[in-house]
Amino acid sequence: MTGIAPDEESPDRNPERWVYESIAGSIPGVELTRTVALLVQLLLFETGVIVLAVGYNRWEGLLAGTTAVVIASAGSVFLLTIGRRIRRLDVSTRYTEVLFGSGIEIVLGLGSFIALLTYLFVIDPRAGGTTLLADLLGDPLPVPAVFFTLLVLWDVCYRIGTGWWASLVGLWRSVALGETIDATTAEAFVRIDAITIAFAWTQLALVPFVTDHILLAVALLGHVVAVTLVSGSSILVLRRS
Repeated sequence: MTGIAPDEESPDRNPERWVYESIAGSIPGVELTRTVALLVQLLLFETGVIVLAVGYNRWEGLLAGTTAVVIASAGSVFLLTIGRRIRRLDVSTRYTEVLFGSGIEIVLGLGSFIALLTYLFVIDPRAGGTTLLADLLGDPLPVPAVFFTLLVLWDVCYRIGTGWWASLVGLWRSVALGETIDATTAEAFVRIDAITIAFAWTQLALVPFVTDHILLAVALLGHVVAVTLVSGSSILVLRRS
């Protein structure tokens, strides 16, 4: 993970940051632009996917791994984009403190990750047949491949949790603070909510890899529908304010 240089052309109005940004920016001696930091993340993860696919001759997992890496990278773009846009707005500190300062996105991401682990290592093996991990990584499961897979999945789950939190807090913001927001700021929030929905929809790219695992497929689809409804409701409230 690399430090991310601030954008000097348009200074932020608020100091709050996502936990991800705070950790990335705290590494001493390393400071990269957002674009370079994102490219480094993408290249490191994708290199890991390719090396493991070649090393274990598991080409079945290459496309799935690449898809997960791209979604994780898209999640980083999502985090940095909405974070930067929100901090540039003249909005209530109550909103930014709740969104960035609570760390709830970590809790939501951890919850989704634990649920995923429970499925992969408890529910799926009990269902009989070949498990999802065995399909992708081979049987017996190679330890390095499992470690790397879980690392990427945690990255995806954290960003999913952040999407949930941005969506929920966005609806609360629109309902509780909508009357105090001017038209220009409201339009900026509409775009932020639309970006939140768009990131959720990118995760549908994972569905083809879990079509034989109904519980995971339903969870993915339900998650996308939920974010769409919540952030969509926020947009409607802003439009009517």
